[in-house]
Amino acid sequence: MKIVMAIIKPFKLEEVRDALTAIGVHGLTVTEVKGYGRQKGHTEIYRGAEYAVSFLPKLKIEVAVPADLAGKVVDTIADTARTGQIGDGKIFVYSIEKAVRIRTGETDGDAL
Repeated sequence: MKIVMAIIKPFKLEEVRDALTAIGVHGLTVTEVKGYGRQKGHTEIYRGAEYAVSFLPKLKIEVAVPADLAGKVVDTIADTARTGQIGDGKIFVYSIEKAVRIRTGETDGDAL
């Protein structure tokens, strides 16, 4: 079992969700986050004053999947979220030691 965590631009969420649903992913968690990478934020002008925006709004998507599906999920997210512009995001994959569905008590692969 793996967790695929992706940091993406907010406007790409619906496309990514639809693409994941199409490959058989039935659940995901989305969190609003702020951060920066190589672009180091940007400057904006508000009421005539310029100020630096150090942390940009992003979305963090987390998907728990069987290990054999993780590669396909990564490829799907990368292909769908890519705009070709700086700040498209990152994808991380890490292992799940144990999973439990609270309602039924199912564990590991059955809990996904």
